[in-house]
Amino acid sequence: MNKTFVLDTNVLLHNPDSLLSFDDNTVLLPIEVLEELDKFKRNHDENGRNARIAIRLLDSLRLHGEPGKGFPLENGGLLKVSTGLDYKKVGKELGLSKGLVDNKILFTAYMMKEKGERVIFVSKDINARIKGDALGLTCQDFEKQKVDFDKLYTGWHMVEKDKQEIDKFYNEKELKVEKKNFLPNEFAFMVDAVSRKHSALGRYKEEFGILMPLIHNKNNVMSIRPRNKEQAMALELLLNDEINLVTLIGSAGTGKTLMAIAAGLHKVVKDKSYTRLLISRPVMPLGKDIGFLPGTKEEKLENWMGPIFDNLEYIFTGKKAEKGDKSKIKAKTTIDKYIKDQLIEMEAITFMRGRSIANQYIIIDEAQNLTPHEVKTVISRAGNNTKMVMTGDPYQIDNPYLDSSSNGLTYCVERMKGQKTFGHITLTKSERSSLASMAAELL
Repeated sequence: MNKTFVLDTNVLLHNPDSLLSFDDNTVLLPIEVLEELDKFKRNHDENGRNARIAIRLLDSLRLHGEPGKGFPLENGGLLKVSTGLDYKKVGKELGLSKGLVDNKILFTAYMMKEKGERVIFVSKDINARIKGDALGLTCQDFEKQKVDFDKLYTGWHMVEKDKQEIDKFYNEKELKVEKKNFLPNEFAFMVDAVSRKHSALGRYKEEFGILMPLIHNKNNVMSIRPRNKEQAMALELLLNDEINLVTLIGSAGTGKTLMAIAAGLHKVVKDKSYTRLLISRPVMPLGKDIGFLPGTKEEKLENWMGPIFDNLEYIFTGKKAEKGDKSKIKAKTTIDKYIKDQLIEMEAITFMRGRSIANQYIIIDEAQNLTPHEVKTVISRAGNNTKMVMTGDPYQIDNPYLDSSSNGLTYCVERMKGQKTFGHITLTKSERSSLASMAAELL
């Protein structure tokens, strides 16, 4: 028996191609979904863009079917639009307010179920799914782009080795391993089975089937040095020009953004491997938004890029300088000079669309607030000789329709693992302060 998937508006706003993601089943759109798409299409953000894409897709399907019978889909399924339900009667029976659009969409799913159809209500809205459960509906999130976060690729694993093998690794600067046990650019923390303090770090080189020592393990990178093995592995990826996409996941204080910026500056200023360091992050407020900000684009961005300036200041001072400290003044002068000379550029994600960015080191901070489609859009901006670094904490998501399993950052990690030019590290140890470490662990 075929299923009938009733889609909430937020599913189309999350991924307009979701219409084609339900195989040879029936996709039912309540007329209210079309009305909401019509409202969103005027927006100049990602929701507006996705609404316009969904409307154009619906228009193309309309040419190949009849409204009464539905529109055939490429995968053998059928798309229908529902109209004409008596919401007053249904709403009174179910005890739900008839004036809410969300409830009208739920009413549609409920009525289809009452007619004997095998209905599944699909929504990104948790509360809508809870109400659907209360109505006896089968409800689910849109899971095509979801990953199992608990089993997410970490980029490294620990392996036990004999003392002789670890000594051989140090002496010969390589160790032959079985290919089936490693992905390209995956790290191994080799530990002596007898003496746990006897250990080594290696990165898997797929072309030769070997583990090789870290090159940048003990180097100062713009005054920054790795404080633990995870940071050492991350820095190895950040400074390797052969790896052009790096993802770093970690809780607050693990150093992911600091190391990315330090490595980017080093590659631009010292090595001159890239012409510019481009830093971007989603404009996503924590708590209640303060509204529109005055000034030019650069002046507006300065308010959102505070964490980036904090990290830059730390890099150039080497410590948290107090107000009036000469090192802090010198650091600000250096930062302003780099920005003026266009060695550092800061850009909002909104303005990344349509660009083709070559010969640059790009850092996308707070990438956990991006959808899978937005991540695809951003990465596809990379031109020749461009390195892309994405950092974020999947436990701190401000986008109401994303979670640790459905955000663009974790989706990117899962889809890109195994590629020769991709590297990833999950950082777990906080190095910011004992207070930050305690907060990340306990709160």
